[in-house]
Amino acid sequence: MKTILVTGGNGQLATCIKDLEQSINGFEFIYVDSSELDISKEDQVNCFFSENTIDWCINCAAYTAVDKAENDKDKAFEVNVLGTKYLARACEEHGAKIIHISTDFVFGGDACFGYCETNATNPIGVYGATKLQGEQELEKLLERHFIFRTSWLYSEHGHNFMKTMLRLSESKTELNIVADQIGTPTYAKDLAAVLLEVVSSNSEAYGLYHFSNEGVTSWYDFAHAIFDISEREIEVFPIKSEDYPTPAKRPHFSVLDKTKVKSTFNIKIPHWRDSLKEAIKQID
Repeated sequence: MKTILVTGGNGQLATCIKDLEQSINGFEFIYVDSSELDISKEDQVNCFFSENTIDWCINCAAYTAVDKAENDKDKAFEVNVLGTKYLARACEEHGAKIIHISTDFVFGGDACFGYCETNATNPIGVYGATKLQGEQELEKLLERHFIFRTSWLYSEHGHNFMKTMLRLSESKTELNIVADQIGTPTYAKDLAAVLLEVVSSNSEAYGLYHFSNEGVTSWYDFAHAIFDISEREIEVFPIKSEDYPTPAKRPHFSVLDKTKVKSTFNIKIPHWRDSLKEAIKQID
């Protein structure tokens, strides 16, 4: 039986992997959070890999506090860059493969078409910059790697936009939502299913991939869909990004082109609205 290490074990993506782990046979899963394995500490990573036989590592651990990262650059660097580097080294030494989760924030948001894997990166904040550096460290150190960039991740687990909207609808009658940031929501369970397919097929199609659900929307329209599908009565007003200033800039456009992942793994990706219906059904 092969062993899969899942870092960031309490996060929403790792929890979705746990929900689906029974869909593949012949694998044992080890889920760890930062209290059990701090990936930014090289000695902890080395010790863990020495004491456990790891065949695959799915690295869901990350510093994802986008705004906080602007004033906490050292911590973001430690987790997103050094942590990835230490995992890559350990996987190389012990013969393991890694799947690393990255982000649409590696792009600047000035495109008018879906970003593909070969497009130039241009992060506009600390979070995106450190995630890009982590990708680069991984690519240098380990051939047997998969990098999955994703966007607007949500699910019935953890903290995310969908759950925030549902919570606010219980106490608010109206909300102002940014309408000039365009992207695609990603249901974490859809991403988890693809990651497990990569593992179960023992794929050697190493490299960089983009994954989100199909379709294009804004945060404003995403919020509208959440309330429509969940049948919540709340009025939503569109605002510009400048009307809702944040410490970190967000890409105005971060749609990901999924051509490569669909053709390589022969998968069909659900439209974001269909997956949103499924996620809300899981909460209800």
